[in-house]
Amino acid sequence: MNRELIIHVTSTDISIALCEDKVLVELGKDVAQTGFAVGDIYLGKVRKIMPGLNAAFINIGHERDAFIHYQDLGNHFPSLCKIVDSCLPSHRPLKLEAMKLDAGIERDGKIGNYLKVGDLVMTQVTKEAISTKGPRLTCDISLAGRNIVLVPFSSKVFISQKIRSNDDKKRLRRVAAKVLPKNFGVIIRTAAVNATDLDIEQDILAAVEKWNKTCQQIHRRTAPALLLGEMSRANTIIRDTLDGSFSQICVDDEAMYNEILSYVRSVDPSKDKIVKLYRGSVPIFDNFDISRQIKSLFARYVSLRRGAYLVVESTEAMHVIDVNSGNRTKADDNHEQTVLEVNLAAAAEIARQVRLRDLGGIVIIDFIDMQRQQSRQMLYDEMQRLMATDKARHTILPLTKFGLMQITRQRLRPVVIQPIQDVCPTCGGTGKVEPTASLDSRIENQISLLAQDHGERYIRLVVSPYVAAYIQRGIWSLRMKWMLRYRVWIAIRVEHSLGMVDVQYQDREGENMLDPNYIGRRRREEQRRRHEEAKRLSEKVRVESKYKDTKKESKKEVEVKPNPQKQKPKKPVYIEEQTREKQLQRIDAEAAKSVSRQEVEPIVEEVTESVVEEVVIEQQPAERFQNHVAHAVKRRQRQRW
Repeated sequence: MNRELIIHVTSTDISIALCEDKVLVELGKDVAQTGFAVGDIYLGKVRKIMPGLNAAFINIGHERDAFIHYQDLGNHFPSLCKIVDSCLPSHRPLKLEAMKLDAGIERDGKIGNYLKVGDLVMTQVTKEAISTKGPRLTCDISLAGRNIVLVPFSSKVFISQKIRSNDDKKRLRRVAAKVLPKNFGVIIRTAAVNATDLDIEQDILAAVEKWNKTCQQIHRRTAPALLLGEMSRANTIIRDTLDGSFSQICVDDEAMYNEILSYVRSVDPSKDKIVKLYRGSVPIFDNFDISRQIKSLFARYVSLRRGAYLVVESTEAMHVIDVNSGNRTKADDNHEQTVLEVNLAAAAEIARQVRLRDLGGIVIIDFIDMQRQQSRQMLYDEMQRLMATDKARHTILPLTKFGLMQITRQRLRPVVIQPIQDVCPTCGGTGKVEPTASLDSRIENQISLLAQDHGERYIRLVVSPYVAAYIQRGIWSLRMKWMLRYRVWIAIRVEHSLGMVDVQYQDREGENMLDPNYIGRRRREEQRRRHEEAKRLSEKVRVESKYKDTKKESKKEVEVKPNPQKQKPKKPVYIEEQTREKQLQRIDAEAAKSVSRQEVEPIVEEVTESVVEEVVIEQQPAERFQNHVAHAVKRRQRQRW
């Protein structure tokens, strides 16, 4: 297998593509100056204790507090706390190889017994921040090298399970035990099989020196602070995967090229020739046909050979992959053999897609049903073999009787490329829209409702350019016909962001006229009601005024006939309006004595609103307003008197 590492460097991030036989199998991205990567060691301060979760939140400088569970404290957490306390200012530093380890923590203990709010603790990032969750931490510190992983507060030597030879195991144990200090353990990695004894010894000593420098940083830093940063993603991939299968490591940035070349020479000087600096005019990802393969990350359908294809769907709970045979047929093969071939080809592509898309959590694969148990077992074994190269922890379960395979996979980092797709505003994601044949009928029905039922006289249609051209086509266009038929002015406004058959109905202020809470209609109804009420009051006042004027002009002299029993001289008697006014004034004066101010004020307020509307509409002087209020009060007083 031919492997290539292609690295594209920009001012903001570093994109890393790992290809196997020219096929992209892994894509990573490092954002510049973000930190908080897996493997980084921080000096944090306890922010909050959660007894219900048996966990704590620790401030390590990230925008969200990091999370640590009780089981992630590590068996030797008390010894780690002693090291941290001794490295603080005004304390004498302790060396791990010279101290006596304390007893380990209880298996089922409570985190509140070991951590308090404000305590300083040395932690290591095991999972980067994803979505709304902060980083995941552990206090079981480990320092990774190319051939070994150093484990402080331990005294054991562990060998990778992939190393089968007993001779190799004995040799590696002997080499590690010879240079390993006290209170330090080590995990021998698979790459150490091909390494010399000197390389393994140097890796162990370099890791121990790195631990000592990390402890010294505690004295110089103030929490929260970074004590030890992991290598760049590119160097991490090279450290973990560099072997004889690598044909080239191509970089398009000179500074990164020098850094990688220096690291490769330090771990394997014979491999420095595979590191190359790309100077082409074409972008490096386009030159190696990686850009085209990256676009397939957004595809819902993944094509296989001879017509078969995959359908990949992601939900909040899980990822689902469906295998379809398509139009693949082979006349000379039986059905069982054809299904097995399709499933095996799909398994290879699924293993690649899981790594490439970094699918984490639960993955359900719906393979084509197979009848024979041998075929089912063959497919399960093949999937185990294909997923063996995946660095993330995963578990694969055998096929169920329904042909479903379940995979659980750990995700350490956020998804490299987020889908940049929006839901279609026209169909709402359903893929179906209203037929254009009924578009004009739908618009006309809405105009009829607004114009005839609601009394609207102005409607603005907000439509796409296609609909605007359709309803304004010709001299006697649909717009002109609607205006004449419903006696309403129709304005057209083109909006390019709308869907092709979407229509909005607005008033002059741009408010949606179809909104149930549309205030324009209610405002006009209130204005119309007030206008009618004011008009009615104005007509009433005009009639009363005309009646009073007519009554004053009809004053006449009335002669009283003499009483024949009483022989008095004849004398004309006049009933004057002036005498009646005096009597009314006397009644008003007597009534005013019995009417308090609290009783008069509601009378004034009752008539004020109607009189104000009358004055505003007919533009009468202020004296008219005052007289009207006075007459209303007097009428109420007379009735009571």
